[in-house]
Amino acid sequence: MVENGSGGGNETQWWWWWAMASMAQLGWGVSAYKRGYAGDSRLMPLKAFAVASLFLGSAASASIASLQASGIHKVQDFVDLGANIRTGIGAPPRVAKEKADDR
Repeated sequence: MVENGSGGGNETQWWWWWAMASMAQLGWGVSAYKRGYAGDSRLMPLKAFAVASLFLGSAASASIASLQASGIHKVQDFVDLGANIRTGIGAPPRVAKEKADDR
């Protein structure tokens, strides 16, 4: 495995597994959608739910892959990214951070 070099830990890059899962789910969802419905009419809602779940799972897997590939591994990384964006556009810092420190 490839080390990501973000510290002294032995971390591996798993984002490509998430990307492959996303592509597989998307391909499976598209093929199931193109095939259409065949069979007992009572099972039609189940198949529609299954196909929708494949598309939703594909979007979730792609989101995780993009976050991990960009170096965001924890919630704090995402919070820091938001603070950097706010600083970059000249917006004042959030007040909620002070309230969280008072607790």
